[in-house]
Amino acid sequence: MAIKIGVVMDPIQSVTYKKDSTLAMLWEADSRNWQIFYMLQTDLYIEQGQARAKMTRLHPKKDPNHWYEFAESDDAALCELDTILMRKDPPFDMNFIYTTYVLDQARADGVLIVNHPQSLRDCNEKVFATRFPDLCTPTLVSADKFKLRAFASEHQDIILKPLDGMGGASIFRTGNQDGNLSVIIETLTHHGRTPAMAQRYIPEISKGDKRILVINGTPVSHCLARIPAQGEVRGNLAAGGSGVVQPLSENDHRICAQVRDTLIEKGLIFVGLDVIGDYLTEINVTSPTCIREIDAGAGINIAGLLLDAVELKLKERN
Repeated sequence: MAIKIGVVMDPIQSVTYKKDSTLAMLWEADSRNWQIFYMLQTDLYIEQGQARAKMTRLHPKKDPNHWYEFAESDDAALCELDTILMRKDPPFDMNFIYTTYVLDQARADGVLIVNHPQSLRDCNEKVFATRFPDLCTPTLVSADKFKLRAFASEHQDIILKPLDGMGGASIFRTGNQDGNLSVIIETLTHHGRTPAMAQRYIPEISKGDKRILVINGTPVSHCLARIPAQGEVRGNLAAGGSGVVQPLSENDHRICAQVRDTLIEKGLIFVGLDVIGDYLTEINVTSPTCIREIDAGAGINIAGLLLDAVELKLKERN
């Protein structure tokens, strides 16, 4: 019997056809004749202790003008599915958290959730990396302006960024000589009410902010080095960076090996590590991207590797 796979995502009409990673997963599932069920966050609910949703059968297409077709919709228990991909993009807000509560219940009913709902809540993309201090550049997470200024004084050249940002938004390169340091700290911490992250600046950003995809603890052989645009300190593609596909370095493999057991323990089946130079800077767990770019540059089928891992886990349960 075909595997029934659900996907919780942003409206499929709004995705960027030429690079969307979730589309790659849907195409792969369709090529395996899996039954695909599409859901928005607002489609999920709990009734009498049971996780349910309005599910719509989805047929993905490899056509830039028509990349999906909807079939019948039904209101059903999530436990009728074998697995669910949680692919809603940030922001990580209260609606995201509420969705993980519904997925928690589905998981308790036997559905394999990628990634584990509790870990989606617990593992903030930026703070999670601090669990591995030996892999990180000197880092401080604080709302205290005095601590942040002292960090800038010690390291002189630093990056300041919000804990809930994505796509390079609100990332500042600053330091103890910057006359705007105080206002940057006030802005990011909302005048001391919200923690921000400070990291010592890593000059190797000029060679790229590498996105390394990890599937059930095993890294994909190639990564995407996101090179900052001229005059930029951010490599994010959304901030104008350009992507270069390259094989993982020895140091990249070392980092992956050191985080492997924790990722597996937390049920983080599909993860994106961000590495600059020799340092781990973020661990992306909510909706990792760059599948399409790496596939195109290295001739890999990353979605195939992911669904192989999902299928293996489903077999292990039976």
